[in-house]
Amino acid sequence: MANKVEVKELLDAGVHFGHLTRRWNPNMAPYIYMERNGIHIINLYKSAAKMQEAGDALNKIAASGRKILFVATKKQAKEIVAEHATRANMPFITERWPGGMLTNFITIRKAVKKMATIDRMKKDGTFNTLSKKERLQVDRLRAKLDKNLGSIADMSRLPAALFVVDITREHIAVKEAQKLNIPIFAMVDTNSDPREVEYMIPSNDDASKSIDKVVSYVSDAIIEGLSERKSTKDAKDDSKEEKTAKAPKAKKSQEDVEVPSTDAADKKAMKEAKKDVKLESKQETLDKAASNEEEE
Repeated sequence: MANKVEVKELLDAGVHFGHLTRRWNPNMAPYIYMERNGIHIINLYKSAAKMQEAGDALNKIAASGRKILFVATKKQAKEIVAEHATRANMPFITERWPGGMLTNFITIRKAVKKMATIDRMKKDGTFNTLSKKERLQVDRLRAKLDKNLGSIADMSRLPAALFVVDITREHIAVKEAQKLNIPIFAMVDTNSDPREVEYMIPSNDDASKSIDKVVSYVSDAIIEGLSERKSTKDAKDDSKEEKTAKAPKAKKSQEDVEVPSTDAADKKAMKEAKKDVKLESKQETLDKAASNEEEE
């Protein structure tokens, strides 16, 4: 469960400032509180409720062990998103969105593998056998790949969800996610269409303080989900260890009370019976000898 959102903190961060009234999207009308000096003011109570809802959903996704891809290529959001996504151990795109990033994911994975191949060449000494010009070209390629795709190197499959800052700017990412039915979480300003995303947070997506406030809350919810997953996993491992430790003892106690098999019992009875017969015949022989001596 994500932490409660304080409306006063959102107000201090400037989350309530929307765009100019002439640039608004009519579908954002339910989330607009009023208009002041030609600017729309967002209803922060609705923003807080939507943040809580998005945080809870992201918490569950993180607890299930799946990845959430952060997308923000605008200047004021780049560093903030990169910092919080790294803190939550999630992939992110803060440079140019590579076309087909989701719909053509196999090709993107091949490009990521190129980086690993170049790193392997440098380790095993193959890189040094290349000419100076070739080495320079390989280094440039590695730097370019790392800049655009380095942050998604650990993402081996499609993400379970997308978190987008400014869906108008990142419309290509939104379209690709919609095509693959990947749920979208996004900061939606008054100039955007909230119908394009499943979990929208009505907020100012231009001011760095506002972006930092929302993204930090979201990343905290993800971190909480990851810690819940870890504690559940540790508890399962402990219970398994306890079961393994108890298993030999239970077996031993069962062996102690184990009844001998029917064959073994029968053999033992036969031996005792034969012993008794031998003793009886020996006694009879002695009795006969004693009676003969008396007759004589």
